Amino acid sequence: MKVLVLNCGSSSLKYQLIDMENESVMAKGLCERIGIDGSKLTHKANDKEMVVEQPMPKHTEAISLVMKALVDPEYGVITDTKEIAAVGHRVLHGGTVYSESIVVNEDVKRVIRECFDLGPLHNPANLMGIEACEEAMPGTPNVAVWDTAFGMAMDEKAYLYAIPHEYYEKYSIRRYGFHGTSHMFVSGEAIKFAGLDPEKGKVIVCHLGNGASISASIGGKCVDTSMGLTPLEGLIMGTRSGDLDPAVVQTICNKEGKDVNEVLNILNKKSGVLGMSGGVSSDFRDIEKAREEGNHLADVALQAFIYRVAKYIGAYTAAMNGVDAIAFTAGVGENDIKSRKAICEYLGYLGVKIDDEANNCRGKNQMISTADSKVKVMILPTNEELAIARETLRLVK
Repeated sequence: MKVLVLNCGSSSLKYQLIDMENESVMAKGLCERIGIDGSKLTHKANDKEMVVEQPMPKHTEAISLVMKALVDPEYGVITDTKEIAAVGHRVLHGGTVYSESIVVNEDVKRVIRECFDLGPLHNPANLMGIEACEEAMPGTPNVAVWDTAFGMAMDEKAYLYAIPHEYYEKYSIRRYGFHGTSHMFVSGEAIKFAGLDPEKGKVIVCHLGNGASISASIGGKCVDTSMGLTPLEGLIMGTRSGDLDPAVVQTICNKEGKDVNEVLNILNKKSGVLGMSGGVSSDFRDIEKAREEGNHLADVALQAFIYRVAKYIGAYTAAMNGVDAIAFTAGVGENDIKSRKAICEYLGYLGVKIDDEANNCRGKNQMISTADSKVKVMILPTNEELAIARETLRLVK
């Protein structure tokens, strides 16, 4: 069975066609600048690359180009789009209505639409992608895999904010968590890779990149996760502030003559290590380079990021009354040797011991703790597309 996986952003569309017989990627690509001048499709299959530059006013045109690329005589991998058994969509937000992946119907589309305000950049694009596939491949099932689904397993004590309960009842204001498909995939893989009890294994996943989050799970079920109502809560990130006193917003508004929306834009797009470093960069590699060149603020920004990650690991160990495995994933987690080492140096109280030679690697499944470490620590590259494809297959086979 062949499953097409789509991840639609506001002006982009990433895709993979996966053969679920062996979970191999047959083709993958990216549509960029949808609705913007200079639209481009980059399609890769069979060690070949095809680039198509033509207008894509909407996601409908992007989907059409993807279908043409998949059946292209030279660069394609199928002869007819009817070979695609189902389409799996990453959908950011399902609010409190849906907590598990589901085959798309009119009610699912209604909920996606009603959650536009909770995911203003992603939900509209996700819905456009679904409707474009319905138009291009009538009768082919579409599956919504919610980015918030993993966090929906949290207990009330973890997801409710300490605000008047009426705001939860009226506006569904609660902690949802994001990077859900990544946390779901990596927590499951960690249990297998570390040989843990599939029902009781306690895992902390550190999804560290320009966007960053941490989750705690028992038997693959989410106990807590660092992002909240939006992806702004939690860790220090590339441009996001992470946790802060809400009065900071009021103070900046009053001192700078800005409104709340302006300050939230600053907290989302101009803060994090970018803001802390005095504007050096939102890219952790640039921050590291600046630190090596003696930039004090860059050094502080990296130290603060590492410190915040270590604090969350400690908190989540307490939340689960222990931890069996810690997994690092995503761009920084998989590739930043120094940061992994620095984070784990905070964890001596847990009996964590890192094998420096094993840790000296990037982007592959690797145990980086020593044999006598009381907690197993590992690198596990995330694969959100495969997680979505597996969910899609489970629902339609």
